Amino acid sequence: MSEHRNLRERERLIFEVSTPGRIGYQLPPLEVPTVDPGASIAEAALREEIADLPEVSEVDVIRHFTRLSKWNYSVDEGLYPLGSCTMKYNPRINEELARLAGILHLHPLQPVGLVQGALALMWELERALSAVTGLPRVTLQPAAGAHGELTGMLMIRKALQARGEHRKLVLIPDSAHGTNPATAVFAGFEVVEIASTGQGTLDINALRKHIEGGNVAALMATVPNTLGVFEPQIATAAAMLHDKGAFLYMDGANLNAFVGIAQPGKMGVDAIHINLHKTFSTPHGGGGPGAGPVAVSDSLVPHLPVPVIEKVGDRFEMVTDRPGTIGKVRGFFGNFGMLVRALAYIRSLGRDGLKAMTEGAVLNANYVRAGLEGSYGLKYTGPSLHEVVFDDSRQSAHGVHNIDIAKRLLDYGFHPPTMSFPLIVHGALMIEPTESEGIQELDAFIEAMRAIAREAEEDPELLHGAPYTTPVRRLDEVRAARQPVLRWRRT
Repeated sequence: MSEHRNLRERERLIFEVSTPGRIGYQLPPLEVPTVDPGASIAEAALREEIADLPEVSEVDVIRHFTRLSKWNYSVDEGLYPLGSCTMKYNPRINEELARLAGILHLHPLQPVGLVQGALALMWELERALSAVTGLPRVTLQPAAGAHGELTGMLMIRKALQARGEHRKLVLIPDSAHGTNPATAVFAGFEVVEIASTGQGTLDINALRKHIEGGNVAALMATVPNTLGVFEPQIATAAAMLHDKGAFLYMDGANLNAFVGIAQPGKMGVDAIHINLHKTFSTPHGGGGPGAGPVAVSDSLVPHLPVPVIEKVGDRFEMVTDRPGTIGKVRGFFGNFGMLVRALAYIRSLGRDGLKAMTEGAVLNANYVRAGLEGSYGLKYTGPSLHEVVFDDSRQSAHGVHNIDIAKRLLDYGFHPPTMSFPLIVHGALMIEPTESEGIQELDAFIEAMRAIAREAEEDPELLHGAPYTTPVRRLDEVRAARQPVLRWRRT
């Protein structure tokens, strides 16, 4: 009987568990007279009964969602090797601090005089991010990395307009993050892609040709790029752009590769978004919440979104009277809880700890690279920083592709890496262990990947049918995306 329950093929929907008349609570009779709500509330404002709500007991609900939770893999359970979308461990002290009553119960419409502690926290976080980036000011408003990108590019557009210029082109290397082109278009620019060199880095000669015409507004460069490779000529590129009146935007999603070791400001960067929910704890994924502050150079400071937090004597003010501002980019002030977690992480580690964090992330990525380099293809062989991008070229010779490898990895108890990205690597397997993982977990992951590589050679059909041990087997992902079933209907 126990074996049957453990091998249950699927958890029934809560609607299917429903039994007429079953309830999850019991209240004693009221000791005061009841009042007809219709007597004091307009009939149009009263909600009608909701049909087909499940009727279940408290035990039904608890067991249902507990069993569902065991289906989901989490960073608390093991390595999350997603490249680019960093999934590091979130220290629990950060959660405790974000849940302190004085922080948790703040309301965004409270008067400035009653939220001085929150403003001081944000001011201190801005100072910390300025120190990390080497840039003078930071806006904490953007709610995610892509939102930060848009905020930065809108400031660049505003700066050009202030000079009386209306440049149209934004240059983006083919190794950049996929959100960059969309961001540039949203900000009103046209995108021109720059092909990478054979080493997977920015082609400085191609950049030089593009900026000669004087119509280039900015270069959006991901550093390190999505191959996990640092851009060795980024400072040269910045100087070339500035000489022609253009700006350098750095996608800072991979900032955890050089925190405490190098500063974007010294590279000539004009704007960089920082994914607090990646570099400074709080695992990324699941749709949020996130935070994407943007640090800017002196040339963009006048165009920061409002309100800007300023320290006036021993008090903090939210200043909105800034003539060059791009205006508001957020209804209130970002996802405040994420700001709390990030500052807690920065303060707990300190300068030396942040540098050690970076060194650990780079060491772990290179340890994985050394362990798998003989088992999987590696198109670009330059030095890896925080992540490494393998490919399925060895396995495809046996009819096995990266989707098969990813599905089989589930049977070994690991979440798959990022697949088929960046686009310049066919059959990509992007792996980023972050600094969170110890050598035992890395060794287990490497051995699982090696075992799958052997299976691809010896028994390819085994991988085509994977996974075998998960509650849900392999799905038709194209059909699931195009014909999703998003709600239950009574049959």
